[in-house]
Amino acid sequence: MINISNLQKHFVSKEANVHAVNDVSINIGDGEIYGIIGYSGAGKSTLVRCINFLEYPDSGSISIKDFGTITSENGVLYKVDGENRTRLKEKDLRKLRRSIGMIFQLFNLLDRSTVFDNVAYPLKYTGLSKEEITEKVDNLLALVDLSEKRDSYPSQLSGGQKQRVAIARALANDPKILLSDEATSALDPDATESILKLLKDLNRKLGLTIVIITHEMAVIKQIADRVAVMEDGKVVEEGEVYEVFSNPQANITKRFVESSSGLEKINKLIESRTIELSNNASQRLIKLTFTKDSVGEALISKVSRDYNVDISIVLANVDIVAENALGGIIADISGDPDKVREALEYIASNGVRVEAIER
Repeated sequence: MINISNLQKHFVSKEANVHAVNDVSINIGDGEIYGIIGYSGAGKSTLVRCINFLEYPDSGSISIKDFGTITSENGVLYKVDGENRTRLKEKDLRKLRRSIGMIFQLFNLLDRSTVFDNVAYPLKYTGLSKEEITEKVDNLLALVDLSEKRDSYPSQLSGGQKQRVAIARALANDPKILLSDEATSALDPDATESILKLLKDLNRKLGLTIVIITHEMAVIKQIADRVAVMEDGKVVEEGEVYEVFSNPQANITKRFVESSSGLEKINKLIESRTIELSNNASQRLIKLTFTKDSVGEALISKVSRDYNVDISIVLANVDIVAENALGGIIADISGDPDKVREALEYIASNGVRVEAIER
């Protein structure tokens, strides 16, 4: 659906020259929910604004299904058709933007307009009759479960309801792509879960391709199919959400994964000396990661019996990632050094990732 190749975007000011998007190349599949995660300043919001050309890239290309390929040279946009290349016309850019819906963290609703009028706003100049607009808006409000709020004003709505209005408005022009820029960051946990469930339902019902920008790994693990991790304008890791969660490679990805897991408390326990680390080969503090292929195995009790080692569980956690279980255990293992080594080798041979915790 969306192919991004070697995208670059700079911002120049008196204070600094910021390389917001630095040679980014990603492919987003048709009907996929794709997450882009990074801390503030990573370049993720700039990247998503380049997808609908609210920001013009300095260079690189973006291909969008049913529209074609757009390249940028020094911020000038060209449409590529085979060997032909023509400067992109403003009317073509408006057509492209209408095929891409976008929702934001702060909703961007018209305070003095009703829910109905907010959703109807993008349809004003589409040539639809008043009756057609009414029918379409009512259908959209039913789709986001807000029919009873049709004549209410934004000030009378909760945060979650405001975001539902924004989603309905973003769908007014029947987009094939929906961009979500930190759309749940201003919501409480219950509203966040409700909005993510709605987005997942819309993805399935309408076949929408959804791109979610967030700094919250909990959002990614709940809804996304694949994820790209950004840092300093670059994509440092990308892949299936479950694989990235179960075996993160980049340091920043490990930080994101740890922040969304109950196992992150281990560092505080070590710092407070609630538990002590040992360099003794007969006693090790380890982290065990159980993937969907190994999470059901009773390895701890079996290993303890078969290898005559003591295993004390310090922390344990089970996450649901992409609708699959991902388990983690922090444990202290002690016994004869050879038996400890053999026990850990056996655990690893059963598809469990074993990491020694050291400081």
